[in-house]
Amino acid sequence: MPTPVISFHSIAPPDAQLLILGSIPGVKSLQEQQYYAHPRNSFWKIMSELWALPHELSYQSRLSKIQTHGIALWDVAQQCIRPGSLDSKIDQHSVIPNAIPALLTEHPQIHTICFNGQAAAKLFKQHFPDLLAVPHITYITLPSTSPAHASMIFADKLKAWHIVKESIESKGNII
Repeated sequence: MPTPVISFHSIAPPDAQLLILGSIPGVKSLQEQQYYAHPRNSFWKIMSELWALPHELSYQSRLSKIQTHGIALWDVAQQCIRPGSLDSKIDQHSVIPNAIPALLTEHPQIHTICFNGQAAAKLFKQHFPDLLAVPHITYITLPSTSPAHASMIFADKLKAWHIVKESIESKGNII
């Protein structure tokens, strides 16, 4: 039997307001033990643009900076069988979801959940349909930052991802 892919722990500041959910880390991220570590994944470039972060920041500094804006990171799947990095290769029957309800209980001020791509949104809807009815949470599916989603140019991804900053700022928590 193939070895399961195992997600990272959540990264959530005490005052988290917005949760970004991926599906599960890709091979490069697992090797580096960093969210969105593939050099062609545009996640960190987008975060740098949104929050005016220097591109040369270390991984820990980038995490710290986005947390100061109330952003939490996690994945929908805690573990699954997936050869390679493509979400389309996830064995749907092998998915064990992360404890997202517990995270939301621990961080009741989270008002927005953004899915990094369609695969994350689909996994969430499959495993947490009851959470979709939570009235104080807005759900937004964003274009995947993965290099596998190359059909959309960076400028268009960045434009779509501006909703992250707008969502934080619209709640009166501009930092």
